[in-house]
Amino acid sequence: MLIVVSLLPLLAFSQIKTTTFEQIDSIQKTNPRNIIVFIHTDWCKYCQSMKQTTFKNKKVAQKLNNHFWFIDFNAEEKRDIEFVGHTFKFKPTGRKTGIHELAEQLGTINGKIAYPTLCILNEKYEIIFQYNQFLSEEDLLKVLGGVLKK
Repeated sequence: MLIVVSLLPLLAFSQIKTTTFEQIDSIQKTNPRNIIVFIHTDWCKYCQSMKQTTFKNKKVAQKLNNHFWFIDFNAEEKRDIEFVGHTFKFKPTGRKTGIHELAEQLGTINGKIAYPTLCILNEKYEIIFQYNQFLSEEDLLKVLGGVLKK
């Protein structure tokens, strides 16, 4: 019992606090921060790898929790999402496939979308960074550090 209790802070420490697009407006009013949107799919092995490695890193979790709002966004989400005064919808591309308009809006780089994509928005919801490949813990920490220096 003592071992389990003493490990709980370590487990909680490496967990990233997430929010949703619908919650971000009210959160930004009281505590404005840059927003990290991790755009992924369930079938993308690199996306799943980032979830299991990069985002489980204690330093990454600490930096994200202390300085950013984090949204974990499945690009194939089927529900409508209200964000910055617009309603974004799922767009079917086949019988059982499709992409969410918001994933397209935030994740498209040079006319294409690839997964995983990391999109950083400033407090005014403007895109200030996009990257559409796997990021290691070290690389993500460099990106986050660079954003914080601006």
